[in-house]
Amino acid sequence: MTLELSPRLRTVAALVPRGCRFADIGTDHAYLPVWLIRNGVIEAAIAADLRSDPLARARETAERYGCTGRIDLRRSDGLEALAPHESDCIAIAGMGGETVRGILAAAPWTREGVRLLLQPQSNLPELREWLTENGYAIRQERCIREERRWYTVLLVTGGESGTAWTPGARIVGQPETWAADCPWGDYLRHELERLRRQREGLLRAVQPDDARLDEVTQAQAELERWRDATERGELP
Repeated sequence: MTLELSPRLRTVAALVPRGCRFADIGTDHAYLPVWLIRNGVIEAAIAADLRSDPLARARETAERYGCTGRIDLRRSDGLEALAPHESDCIAIAGMGGETVRGILAAAPWTREGVRLLLQPQSNLPELREWLTENGYAIRQERCIREERRWYTVLLVTGGESGTAWTPGARIVGQPETWAADCPWGDYLRHELERLRRQREGLLRAVQPDDARLDEVTQAQAELERWRDATERGELP
């Protein structure tokens, strides 16, 4: 029986080192840890979720694919049920950026010797800033399109980054962290169209927000420059 991952989860799985001590936070169906075990990437995993229903689904998946006994299912609010020494690679995927931030803020030990794979569903610019202001460094960013939606996966470790977040970089990340095998040109065009609509709305507003208009205009200019560099093969 073959388990297929969605493009979003495949992108996360590709960043999991072979033989690591892996934990999946907010595991839901436990597709990610089961796939990693069945494909020989890891021997065992911790799969945690806040609610009992997702853990029941995770247990069913583990049983269906012969991974019972190799997945430690835990009911946990974020990382509270994990000890710092239990995992050196942690995935937090499919949650809002504010939730991801709260989980990490409650577990400062994740700044020491832990590989974090973060796939936020929202508030990505704010999460980027929070990470680099709180002892984390974004080592790599990957973009992926699944159906009609774009997702970003961040590879994060502890460390000082010294990143200056310009309006464009807050939206799509720093180009020096972009993975070379991702469709950045398409992603930049998508984000430019979104910014174009935002700018048109700001220009039509009865009460102008000049600060926000300046920010959007600057972000457009940055993304246009990076798009053009990508098309010339100069980025990433």
